[in-house]
Amino acid sequence: MLTRTIKDYFIITLKGIAMGAADVVPGVSGGTIAFISGIYEELLESISSFNLGLIQIFKEGGIEKVWKAINGNFLVSLLSGIFISIFSLAKSISWLLENKPILVWSFFFGLVLASIFFVGKQIAQWNYKIFIGLIIGAIFAYFITILRPMVTESSSSIFYFFAGALAIIAMILPGISGSFILVLLGAYKPILQAIHVKNFQLLFIFAAGAVIGLLSFSRVLNWLFNHYKNLTLAVLTGFLIGSLNKIWPWKEVLASKEIDGKIIVLNEQSISPFNYAGDNQLFYALVLALFGFLLILTLEKLATVKSKH
Repeated sequence: MLTRTIKDYFIITLKGIAMGAADVVPGVSGGTIAFISGIYEELLESISSFNLGLIQIFKEGGIEKVWKAINGNFLVSLLSGIFISIFSLAKSISWLLENKPILVWSFFFGLVLASIFFVGKQIAQWNYKIFIGLIIGAIFAYFITILRPMVTESSSSIFYFFAGALAIIAMILPGISGSFILVLLGAYKPILQAIHVKNFQLLFIFAAGAVIGLLSFSRVLNWLFNHYKNLTLAVLTGFLIGSLNKIWPWKEVLASKEIDGKIIVLNEQSISPFNYAGDNQLFYALVLALFGFLLILTLEKLATVKSKH
């Protein structure tokens, strides 16, 4: 485990806040933020450390050894940031998505676009297998972005348990949004509402599914990084490319339905800003997209400088 200062853990908490903010947006993955902020593999390794072997570690060294084995300080700092962000920013981001969608999506489009170059640069060797992996990842992510969301909202505990498991798997995959998976399942609005009104029973069921999904899938990802790192990076880069369709700011609604007084979009397509029926806010959109792009480049530069020291 790395030796870190209080300042280091504060920065990790800030990264958690950024991850939480991204996870609230249906189209942006917290895994993307983890990747570009340089904590993705450490996060996977830390989560994967939760196994039956901890019982033996506890017997031999007690709580202190277990805490070190699971990288406890790192996880607590990161999760604190995520939860702070989700509970404090959920309402604000929901308002922005409803009232200023083009500007929100523009910022995240620039952010994810820069992330593609960031992740792709880490592929050490390119060959036909790597290209195939990238293409498959892009097609898979694009296919998810064009799926129609469910219009019925189940109240079953089992439904929310499995929704939590699927959402968390998507959240730790760069490019595939856990929030968007919840939209597809028809569970996004109930979960966001549960956060607002503090419905802890529903949130506990959802969180239990998320924990099971996280502990199981993180092991798969960790194994892939250890044995097929270049191919895994290529697929993840493809995920990011395919996800750009979802976060393209200008959309034309093809089909929608009113549920409980709210319009639910069933089908939409990306269009040119010049063909957009309303105010395309092109200048401000370009500024925010550029800001998102430059933000990633700045984070990369800072990470490079820090690694040299």
